[in-house]
Amino acid sequence: MLVEAQDISVAIGGRPVLDSETLSCRPGTMTALVGPSGSGKTTLLHCLGLLLPVDRGRITIDGDVVTDYGAAARRRFWRDHAAFVLQDYGLMDEESVAFNITMRASPLGRRVLGDRERLAQALGRTGLAGREEEPASHLSGGEKQRLALARAIYKQARILFVDEPTASLDAANRTMVIDLFTDFAASGRTVIISTHDSEIVDACESRHEVASGRPAERLVNNQ
Repeated sequence: MLVEAQDISVAIGGRPVLDSETLSCRPGTMTALVGPSGSGKTTLLHCLGLLLPVDRGRITIDGDVVTDYGAAARRRFWRDHAAFVLQDYGLMDEESVAFNITMRASPLGRRVLGDRERLAQALGRTGLAGREEEPASHLSGGEKQRLALARAIYKQARILFVDEPTASLDAANRTMVIDLFTDFAASGRTVIISTHDSEIVDACESRHEVASGRPAERLVNNQ
């Protein structure tokens, strides 16, 4: 899905955070939102994902204006099209790996429901095969990142919103997570990543410097 923002501005607590940001995030690509700490990268990501409202400007998805979506329309967007990999992982630690992926269980939670084949594929692609019965609390930080991405793969989300995914990962998990994002985009999805990690930026097809006032640019080394 094509995600575009035109001149969006946001103030939080009376303080300007975003000022006339314009960018375009194309399907089949990864776009990096870059800038120094406090520049508004995460705020911009949350606006594009409809987690935060904008004060001025508009956001469109596949040409449809979504800026003024009400609560029900936002929930449908999150349910049908979007997935998030945020710094707090967005997981339920007390629940199993499988439940955190499918988000469906039988009455009283005795059995995880959902498409078993898709679940197996999501676990296999993220290196979590055989761990579906474990509580999410048993996973390391890198494994939790991969679990959040497994949920997006299972869901067949068309847009993935990612916030500082490698901030606390070791080298092995860092490489695996970047490769998973790259594969996700290569399957035709739109991947938008707020990051300060130069390795992720190098893996992206385009980048947008937050607070620069410039549209996202195509990276020469990925053309």
